[in-house]
Amino acid sequence: MEEKYSSIITPRNKLFEVNFKEIWDYRDLLMLFVKRDIVTSYKQTILGPLWWIIQPSMTVIIYMVVFGGIAGIPTDGIPKPLFYLSGVCMWQYFSDCLNKTSNTFVSNSGIFGKVYFPRLIMPLEYVISNLVRFGIQVGLFVVVYILYAISGANVSPNGYLLLLPLLVVMLAGLALGFGIIISSMTTKYRDFQILFAFLVSLWMYATPIVYPLSQVKGKIVGGIDLYTLMCLNPVTPLLDTFKHGALGAGEFVGWGWLAYSFAFMFVILTIGILIFNKVQRNFMDTV
Repeated sequence: MEEKYSSIITPRNKLFEVNFKEIWDYRDLLMLFVKRDIVTSYKQTILGPLWWIIQPSMTVIIYMVVFGGIAGIPTDGIPKPLFYLSGVCMWQYFSDCLNKTSNTFVSNSGIFGKVYFPRLIMPLEYVISNLVRFGIQVGLFVVVYILYAISGANVSPNGYLLLLPLLVVMLAGLALGFGIIISSMTTKYRDFQILFAFLVSLWMYATPIVYPLSQVKGKIVGGIDLYTLMCLNPVTPLLDTFKHGALGAGEFVGWGWLAYSFAFMFVILTIGILIFNKVQRNFMDTV
């Protein structure tokens, strides 16, 4: 009898090749991984998903004591809990996606060696599953926001808040691009994994989370404009746009810097896919 095959697995000849149809065909598997990641995140814990609220809350309290109280860093007239929480929500989503995708090959080597499916499914799964945590933390931000608005706090949302979906997509793209690059490099050199975790912690302080961007505007250090240097960090325009849109804090960073972040995201994501496709061909020999 003539045998018929529903799908044929062929080798990839091009470095930059993303089979979106294949990823779409495996969408059920993608959703299964997303559900698994959400369920197992705090499995066998007493508080469960409440940790998604406790963690940013405790972080904000520490920031209020250290940066707002001891260091006395201003927050552009915005209540400190709102100012810090707006930055923590966005940064937490970015860093969570970044840390998980940067460990894609190493943490999933067992399943990669047993069954075939599009390898990009795994980093995409981390980006999507973290949206649930991000949604819960944004919900916490909204609750705190409403409480301060009722009490007459100086908060004034504006039209830039409508850019939030685009900002989240850009954060996800940046995290995915950087993450799969590091993941590809750590298959052979595990030192990059340790170095990258350290650099991410430093990256946070180069992003206006605990201080407003207005504090560095017009300041020159060693002949370098600190405002321009800070905006060269592709995450800075995204976080500052969200803060300005939701709280009315500071000035809008500008469409030019947002375009820069988008272009940076596109380039780093392209480079990431190129390296990812090259490494996935033989990573099982070195992982």
